[in-house]
Amino acid sequence: MGPGDVVAVIGTNGTGKSTLLRTVLGLQEPLSGTVRAFGRSVDERERDFRRRVAGVLDDDAFFPGVTVREHLVLTARGHGVRDAGAVTDRVLEHMGIAGHGGAMPHTLSSGQRRRFLLASALVRPRDLLVLDEPEQRLDTAVRTRLGETLRAEADAGTAVLFATHDDRLLAATGARALHLADDGAVLVPPADAPGVLAGFR
Repeated sequence: MGPGDVVAVIGTNGTGKSTLLRTVLGLQEPLSGTVRAFGRSVDERERDFRRRVAGVLDDDAFFPGVTVREHLVLTARGHGVRDAGAVTDRVLEHMGIAGHGGAMPHTLSSGQRRRFLLASALVRPRDLLVLDEPEQRLDTAVRTRLGETLRAEADAGTAVLFATHDDRLLAATGARALHLADDGAVLVPPADAPGVLAGFR
């Protein structure tokens, strides 16, 4: 992948989509071979790697005892974002949860909490955005906005890697698809990817 590339990881459950994303993020060792990003082996302990990669997996990771907005401002400031408060407010508005900035994360609905976690990636700098089934627990309108957001990320030069079961999200982003199966992996062009994904149903 290079700047502005969008790749969706697709496949039936149990084929290793989440494992692949966790490996790209440096959260687990590769089962074989090596993983490289930005010309170097992946090491999530390296400051430069952490500065350039933002990821959201399917776990609710947030600071205890702080509000939604405080969490996002802390995340932005921790990654050197100027005007962290203003950036946070824009992202909260974009994700449709501006009215919940003063809430504690654990009080949010599951869909709101998913938008909050996605916002935590969008308030920080990133050259690579890694998302595990970002459409989970989002309604149709927010899924549409998510597709537009990921396409805008790519247009701005961010490489986007995400696992999905949503053929509409796949089509909206114009992603190539890495189809994982028990017998290997195949890269599917954007025009064919939604049809391949729809075939899993």
